[in-house]
Amino acid sequence: MDVNQPKQEHLLALKVMRLTKPTLFTNIPVTCEERDLPGDLLNQLMKDDPSTVKGAETLMLGEMLTLPQNFGNIFLGETFSSYISVHNDSNQVVKDILVKADLQTSSQRLNLSASSAAVAELKSDCCIDDVIHHEVKEIGTHILVCAVSYTTQTGEKMYFRKFFKFQVLKPLDVKTKFYNAETDEVFLEAQIQNITTSPMFMEKVSLEPSIMYNVAELNTVNKTGESVSTFGSRTYLQPMDTRQYLYCLKPKQEFAEKAGVIKGVTVIGKLDIVWKTNLGERGRLQTSQLQRMAPGYGDVRLSLETIPDTVNLEEPFDITCKITNCSERTMDLVLEMCNTNSIHWCGVSGRQLGKLHPSSSLHLALTLLSSVQGLQSVSGLRLMDTFLKRTYEYDDIAQVCVISSKVKEEH
Repeated sequence: MDVNQPKQEHLLALKVMRLTKPTLFTNIPVTCEERDLPGDLLNQLMKDDPSTVKGAETLMLGEMLTLPQNFGNIFLGETFSSYISVHNDSNQVVKDILVKADLQTSSQRLNLSASSAAVAELKSDCCIDDVIHHEVKEIGTHILVCAVSYTTQTGEKMYFRKFFKFQVLKPLDVKTKFYNAETDEVFLEAQIQNITTSPMFMEKVSLEPSIMYNVAELNTVNKTGESVSTFGSRTYLQPMDTRQYLYCLKPKQEFAEKAGVIKGVTVIGKLDIVWKTNLGERGRLQTSQLQRMAPGYGDVRLSLETIPDTVNLEEPFDITCKITNCSERTMDLVLEMCNTNSIHWCGVSGRQLGKLHPSSSLHLALTLLSSVQGLQSVSGLRLMDTFLKRTYEYDDIAQVCVISSKVKEEH
């Protein structure tokens, strides 16, 4: 891994080793059937082998741990740890030793040294040890630059550097989708894929909402009074597997009145993902702020606050509508109700609603009935702005299931 080698003999030697957890030993089972020439000899040797799992000797996975034989992969969000040792190979006393460790990324240079003070002297066959840690926050090429300066007994100042280059890989692929409800609720679906070569234990996947929203996680089900994860008790994510997480965001009370008139891009929040791999190595990623384009409602927004799911045939039922002025001018509104083949409005059509100022809302209680059974669409509402002589039409604003009252009595 050394890119630069010192051109002259130095009194000090620098060694750098990455600190990683060991891995489980993989044994290769060698067995045969009893009728073969070795008989039960190979099977007995496997049972006596201390590296095998007792009772499952033919499994390749053993009980012992092995130290890493190479630098290994480093993934974004993990903590990079390294052991740095400077050893005095000479028979002289070396003075004013300064060891500096920097990490060069594509965008910045970070100082990882635990101490910036120089060591007064280093006797023969003694060493200076240091352990550095860094949470990796960028992907791509990283270069660990270790520099050593010291002074010899004759007063000569010496200096050398070594470079250790490694790649930081992306562990997860995160995709998000937004769904806007008829109300001001926003549903966020986060698709998380494990793109490493080993399983992950997903410790936490949460959404930190922006100041405008409260969030409810929809990734658990209620079983006998307890919240159980929809992914089971062992939330492992195998290589290349994808898992969907769902969240519901609702505007806070102080923002609820303005939610209907928000235009343009709004900030939703950010995902916080924590996982563990191998023997408990922890990784953490936070996405950038997630943004969505707020749906456009035109000048006037009409939304349903309350409506029954099921109603009786030819029996009146009530609904509550909310009308919001999304424009920048005051409106003078008139409500008109038009009957359809199945939906009939009860009340006076053409009534004055009065003036509605920008970003203001009003609630309407309306009564209607259906003359046809089945799933019927609520349509036929018209709002007319008398200032501009402009009419806004609202059809298919909701659906209700219409059943016969006799059917309801039978149940």
